[in-house]
Amino acid sequence: MKIVSAEVIVTSPGRNFVTLRITTEDGVVGLGDATLNGRELAVQSYLDSHVVPLLLGRDASRIEDTWQYLYRGAYWRRGPVTMAAIAAVDTALWDIKARYAGMPLYQLLGGASRAGALAYGHASGRDVPELLDSIRAHRELGYRAIRIQTGIPGFDSVYGVAASSAGGGERYDYEPARRTTGDRPRPTVETWDTRAYLRHLPSVFEAVRAEFGPELPLLHDGHHRMTPIEAARLGKALEPYDLFWLEDATPAEDQAALRWIRQHTTTPLAIGEVFNSVYDYTMLLSERLIDYVRSAVTHTGGVTAMKKLLDLAAVYGVRSGMHGPTDISPVGMAAALHLDLAVHNFGIQEYMRHSERTLEVFRTSYRFEQGLLHPSDAPGLGVDLDVEAARHFPYEQAYLPVNTLLDGTVHDW
Repeated sequence: MKIVSAEVIVTSPGRNFVTLRITTEDGVVGLGDATLNGRELAVQSYLDSHVVPLLLGRDASRIEDTWQYLYRGAYWRRGPVTMAAIAAVDTALWDIKARYAGMPLYQLLGGASRAGALAYGHASGRDVPELLDSIRAHRELGYRAIRIQTGIPGFDSVYGVAASSAGGGERYDYEPARRTTGDRPRPTVETWDTRAYLRHLPSVFEAVRAEFGPELPLLHDGHHRMTPIEAARLGKALEPYDLFWLEDATPAEDQAALRWIRQHTTTPLAIGEVFNSVYDYTMLLSERLIDYVRSAVTHTGGVTAMKKLLDLAAVYGVRSGMHGPTDISPVGMAAALHLDLAVHNFGIQEYMRHSERTLEVFRTSYRFEQGLLHPSDAPGLGVDLDVEAARHFPYEQAYLPVNTLLDGTVHDW
């Protein structure tokens, strides 16, 4: 099972993706997702310049050893670029091992613990009536849990609300990383006012509960924009509306801030989509300061590292809620679904459907039925990459927006 080639493929079928394609001497191919939204070429360079030369000639079956070789063998550890690169290698090797075994990956992870993974979709609207339409459209698509984001009166754009919300249905153009043009491309700049947000949001949840009743699981993403006391205030204000979770209430670097929020509200808390290591979670888990782990396989060192993180979380009664927007490629999504099916402490899976153009390049076999996702029983991850189709969609530079307060002060994005 020696590795004879490892190719980094950057393609942009609607948005940018970075994929590692490893081939063994027997011709078995494994895929890994290395996409880092807005910083894709940094991971491509790290893989091409530093990692791929180390893989050639290695035994593809030695997954744990290769993970430790890439993590411990390099003096510089962690960080999103390094961990996305390691994740791509690790996921590709698991794909290869499962293909050799002729089994879906979840069988090698202990077999299925459930029939399928509950998924939540992203409903949004520039105002409440438009949001309600979007929720109805998502329910018609089969979603049984829904994240809701809405515009704030007086603001032209707000995180999580698609640029064109008319019609209410799920849109493929929900992508905050904007394509850039001109000689000196720059990120777009959005403005923010936390007090206006805190005043407005409880009335949104009141309207949604009045329309759809108490049973529908509702989620909300604060996107790191609140101080601990502001997040505590919001969590307490939303308690009557029984949220499934409040996500990323405050910037993730200050783990002690979660103690303050936890002391003031019983609203469940989720965090971690910008984390990239189990070490980012140790205090949060041991002190039971969160209820859901939000990391992605793609950004947290791959299947090996994510399985260890979720096993640790299970000790403290914390469940999974893995990151799954469209900047996670179908390869990364499939890897998450195999873990979702296998681990005991599964909670929920974020799921935004990829565009038809993306699915021309990434041929998937996972399925979404009656609100549940299943990774399929195809050998390996169950995703194939059409290399020729990928070449028709060259990389296009894109930046995530920069967020500022009304006076121009740079704020958290």
